[in-house]
Amino acid sequence: MTSRERLQCVLKGGIPDHVPVAPDTSNMIPARLTGKPFWDLYLYQDPPIWKAYIDCVKHFGFDSLMDGYVQILFDELGEIDHEWTEAIVYRSPDRIITQKYRTVGGKKEWAGWVTVYYRDNPPTEGLSPNAVGLPMTPDKWEPVIGRREWPQGEELLKLVKSELGDHGLVGVWCGTSKLINSEAEIYDYFDNPHIYIEKRDRLLDHYKRRFEKLMSLECKPDFICTGGSGTLIHQTPEMFRLLALPIVKEITALGKKYNIPTHIHSCGPEKELVKIAAEETDLTVIDPLEAPPMGDCDLRELKRLYGSRLVLKGNLHTTNVMPRGSVRDVIDACKRAIDDAAEGGRFILSTGDQCGRDTPDENLFAMIETARTHGKY
Repeated sequence: MTSRERLQCVLKGGIPDHVPVAPDTSNMIPARLTGKPFWDLYLYQDPPIWKAYIDCVKHFGFDSLMDGYVQILFDELGEIDHEWTEAIVYRSPDRIITQKYRTVGGKKEWAGWVTVYYRDNPPTEGLSPNAVGLPMTPDKWEPVIGRREWPQGEELLKLVKSELGDHGLVGVWCGTSKLINSEAEIYDYFDNPHIYIEKRDRLLDHYKRRFEKLMSLECKPDFICTGGSGTLIHQTPEMFRLLALPIVKEITALGKKYNIPTHIHSCGPEKELVKIAAEETDLTVIDPLEAPPMGDCDLRELKRLYGSRLVLKGNLHTTNVMPRGSVRDVIDACKRAIDDAAEGGRFILSTGDQCGRDTPDENLFAMIETARTHGKY
């Protein structure tokens, strides 16, 4: 089987030749492998992170469930920003800081936040200029020159699917499992719950229209990403049920209608989210099923309870085993996960959230090889 065939088989509930293996290399390992400053990828799109990720997939040879590395935006849905322009307001050997502006009444109006692009880490967005020692209105700035242009919309999706080929499946975002994303929003929710209920209804309408737009394309995504990192960190299960579950239910129901798999990624505590997804939605696959202390998932237990209804994807430890363990440690952890969850199919060996930038390559190769040998059906 090719990686693409193997993943399609598992997502349909079938038994593949061996357990698919899809470590979450995140954006950091692909960026590291380019040998370039990270700002080349994120600011200058040279190469864009989706291209670096696909090159990473081919380098290691794993089965890619490419979940949201490429943004497919639609102008007619108001998803493309024509108003704001990004400018560089600070440079140093280890970082570039940008701030956006728009022209109002012939004058520049600067956004109240900046993005920090690092040499050796992914960017940080949404910071106050004051938090990084800059004035709210920049004293000087320069245009972003040299940013590479790439196709947009369906043409971009065609390009990404062509680049990935038989190495896996390409997912596109539509929906969310999370409407609250910060401590400040938690307080605001309890003070003004109606604002978030109105937001839920707006987003539900938007995502339904976005789903239909995706399904109208000649070149469709292979699956739909509808998760949100830390779903049950900023939301209690009750808040999730009120705010985000209606969106998850609608999008997964549309996925079932159109016969396209749906996927939730949500790091952090996830046990209750798996239960709700299995019992109350039409979701296909969920990850990363983190073990303590980052999460609360026991892979064997989840397989016993929900393995006939959901494809489970996880859950090797990414702050202990993957970056710090020996090759032997990784092999042993892979064998435990396979023994816990592979029986009957509906399992993808992966990591419990993203692997850090400095995860040894040999540990990733060991993970992939163990799935091919110990994970044979």
